[in-house]
Amino acid sequence: MQAPPPKDGPRINNEIKVPRVLLIDAAGEKQGIMPTSAALEAAEEAGLDLVEVSPTADPPVCKILDYGKYRFQEQKKKAEARKKQKVVEIKEIKLRPNIDIHDYEVKAKAMTRFFEEGDKVKVTLRFRGREMAHPELGMKLLQKVKADFEPTTKVEYEPKMEGKQMIMILAPK
Repeated sequence: MQAPPPKDGPRINNEIKVPRVLLIDAAGEKQGIMPTSAALEAAEEAGLDLVEVSPTADPPVCKILDYGKYRFQEQKKKAEARKKQKVVEIKEIKLRPNIDIHDYEVKAKAMTRFFEEGDKVKVTLRFRGREMAHPELGMKLLQKVKADFEPTTKVEYEPKMEGKQMIMILAPK
């Protein structure tokens, strides 16, 4: 014989098998410790369910309430918590070692917008051809980016050469 699958959520009504419970009525007032059968009768009289809200307490705490409404409110709380979550994305900004001042300012403006939205920024500096002979120019540019955003960001990944590109990751403070 197989045991029934474990139920998610609190135990209700006849699923509560402990001999004594601490009862809280529909108005939210503590009624005291009583036998589970008496608590079930009180719930039936009120036309509501007996729900175990704190099974780990000694004795377990049970409340008289409308279980359907209780589940609905729990779902709404979870949905609200999910809505408030912010997923941090990594945005990428690509630069070249010999970037012009105005082009750099445009990229810096975009990076500022990403930081305000709470996203991380991966700064990729790509070298082509003869530029590979002067990685110090790229390092100088990434140090400038780092210095420009010092007050509002922290460096998560220091500038490092990877193949033909140099990478640095910045995150908002």
